[in-house]
Amino acid sequence: MGLLSGQPWWLQQTLGVTAVALWLALLIVSAMQLRRLSHEQGSASHKREWSRKLLHIGTGAVVPLAWLLGIDRLIAIPAAAAITVVAAVNHRTRLLPAIEDVGRHSYGTVAYGASITVLLALFWPARADAVCAGVLVMALGDGLAGVIGSWIQSPSWSLFGHRKSIAGTAVMATTAWLVLILLAAFSQGAGAVTAPGLISLLAIALIATLLEQLAWLGLDNLTVPIVSGWLWASWQ
Repeated sequence: MGLLSGQPWWLQQTLGVTAVALWLALLIVSAMQLRRLSHEQGSASHKREWSRKLLHIGTGAVVPLAWLLGIDRLIAIPAAAAITVVAAVNHRTRLLPAIEDVGRHSYGTVAYGASITVLLALFWPARADAVCAGVLVMALGDGLAGVIGSWIQSPSWSLFGHRKSIAGTAVMATTAWLVLILLAAFSQGAGAVTAPGLISLLAIALIATLLEQLAWLGLDNLTVPIVSGWLWASWQ
């Protein structure tokens, strides 16, 4: 599978990496602009975190894009590891504050990069669908839960200093299940291995939602993708 599969290997990889790099650059520029506007307008603290959520959600598109463009394992894994190192350096230096504008002590960005690196090492490219499952559940499920949960007033609770709500939790579970259903349909249509059934997909979504509740220091960014991807690959 790969949109550029008819091209020479070096050209396919060059075009694929360029496309991913451009997408990441667009995300970073957009997040920086959103952060600037939020601070200029004196937005509430949860709105100031939207630049980070934009990156969180948008980064999820990198893995499906790499799958479609046929980026090789020898390039994907070192690239993900390098980005994780950059995220760790930025966590300490705040050179790009839009990435870490979270208002609390969290290793979420670093953990997110580490989880993608681990999933790539475990499954790429033979089970790229499993990598996509883990990353997209976290990117869209957790990302939208944070945004929509802050919009909708609903009963809430606190775990390890993190506010969780019925609305956000419901968005996480529903989005995760829908993402997995769509990915299963796409994977089967693209000729990938058989995806888990609807009940298994629901179970994965609920387990991911439970893990997302345990967000101490942002480590749900590590546990949710890895466990979701592993369960996807295991529950055939």
